[in-house]
Amino acid sequence: MIFTTEPITAASSSNSKTSSPPPPSSPAASATSSAAPSSRTRPPHLTHFYSSSGGNAGLACATAAHALGRPATVVVPVTTKPLMVAKIRNAGATDVVQTGASWAEADAYLREELLGKDRNGVYVPPFDHEDVWDGAATIVEELEEKPDAVVCSVGGGGLFCGVMRGLERRGWGDVKVLALETRGAESLHKSLVKGELVRLEKITSICTSLGATRVGEKTFEYGQRKSVRSVVLEDREAVMGCWRLADDERLLVEPACGVNVALCYDGRLKKLLPELTAESKIVVVVCGGAAVTLELLMEWRERFGLMEGETTKDKEVPSTVATNGHNQMSDGGSAVKMLELLVQRKYHFI
Repeated sequence: MIFTTEPITAASSSNSKTSSPPPPSSPAASATSSAAPSSRTRPPHLTHFYSSSGGNAGLACATAAHALGRPATVVVPVTTKPLMVAKIRNAGATDVVQTGASWAEADAYLREELLGKDRNGVYVPPFDHEDVWDGAATIVEELEEKPDAVVCSVGGGGLFCGVMRGLERRGWGDVKVLALETRGAESLHKSLVKGELVRLEKITSICTSLGATRVGEKTFEYGQRKSVRSVVLEDREAVMGCWRLADDERLLVEPACGVNVALCYDGRLKKLLPELTAESKIVVVVCGGAAVTLELLMEWRERFGLMEGETTKDKEVPSTVATNGHNQMSDGGSAVKMLELLVQRKYHFI
């Protein structure tokens, strides 16, 4: 099993063409609308970047803008936690605006109320852009050998499109790709079932980083390929993936990533791909650790439970031992149990 982390990428301001541009009626249909000079003529020192995001893409935009010495405004929905808002500010964002019940509403506000009124503004798409896909494609380009399958989560589809593009470039188009979503944020899955792009009425999953009510056109196109299988898990399974990864690998991730990890436990992956063997090489993209804290991990586990009844006992897997009543500190304990005690006792590390 190979775990790989997702690179932080942001779309370049030099390419104003996106795969699914907003409707012409939008006053800010693109970063190079008639209300603003093109990116080729705009003086670089006047550029102001704008991005909408559930959190992680906004963090990437702020990080990239800060590296370039340019201002960045990020608009996030009200579901984005204060922790992530603070991180975006700390990364160098000039301003973080919180509005709308979903990413789509936050994006509409950005285009209509902010970007359309700034002639020096450049829109940085959070997922639906060639440059974003190229950045995510480097995950595959860095692999030393061909995998048997790749597991990645899908929000708007930037990461997923990048993985598919990377596999194409390596000549590995036959590699199985499991596209993971959580129930309440499964816009890709519902689109594939219906045979056309659909928009969710609202996001009800706790995986707000996957909270795109509608995926991009390229995501939908890739999702229809025979090598791709759309998989939907419950929030409780995504949370299980988070705390079990903490136990087994000492890594803290948010549920949008935990949903990928969940497939590694209790026979889920084998059920989906029965042809896999112990020698099979599986790449699991560990794609989000920005919006997680020890307190949140404890809160999620308390809310959704340990799922003991669905846990396959295996003495060689630490998290399995932890869920079956053997997580006493005298036995060495689980990472999550120890983290819980640290939170409760307010330990300080020096």
